[in-house]
Amino acid sequence: MTWFETLKMACLAWFEDFKADFILNFIEDNRWKYLTTGLGNTLKITLLSLLIGVVLGVIVAIVRSSHDSIAGEMRPGIGKFLLNLANGVCKLYLTVFRGTPVVVQLMIMYYIIFASSRNGVLVASLAFGINSGAYVAEIFRSGIMAIDAGQMEAGRSLGFGYVATMRHIILPQAFKNVLPALANEFITLLKETSVAGYVTVRDLTMGGNIIRSVTYSPFLPLFAVALIYLALVMFFTWLVGKLERRLRNSER
Repeated sequence: MTWFETLKMACLAWFEDFKADFILNFIEDNRWKYLTTGLGNTLKITLLSLLIGVVLGVIVAIVRSSHDSIAGEMRPGIGKFLLNLANGVCKLYLTVFRGTPVVVQLMIMYYIIFASSRNGVLVASLAFGINSGAYVAEIFRSGIMAIDAGQMEAGRSLGFGYVATMRHIILPQAFKNVLPALANEFITLLKETSVAGYVTVRDLTMGGNIIRSVTYSPFLPLFAVALIYLALVMFFTWLVGKLERRLRNSER
């Protein structure tokens, strides 16, 4: 028997083993549905979390940047007190949620705060969204602070109040500046949701673990999960790159 025939037989044997393993893990009992269901839950959690994070982050960023910009010029009174109080709450929020692991926050939300809830997807979305909001807030705050101070003065000279100037002039420019960073936060958030299984949410990673626990074959289920995450990240990274190029072209 030549070396070529030996190699051919080895390849055929490997292919037969791979085929049997593939059928066992994905075809029998429609086990592939664990991955598709998990993928759907992963995307739901990611999108809801991003929405919550952006809304919360924008609010915190406005409070923090407003305090840095105008608190020193305000006269003592209820307005300044409320702004200082809101800024203190926002700083505490940023410190706590950026300083503790997201998986611990997730378990606190599921097992303590919403212990009576059985909607794991919604609870996970809230946990990841509140955590993401702390990072989105700093992204937006850097975008707001990067806008030239003359923009605010120009808006005030046109008769806009502080709130109207922020809404119509400052925030649109800041949003455009931080859009690529927000897209990257979305990609990071997508990968962070892989720990949702800690609270029994059937996300993509949990789907792979369920298959592995049934078939006692860890390679293919976990490899399939990794490939799906990689494909998603590559796709969204391509979209982010396309978005960045379009933004650069629009500025010329």
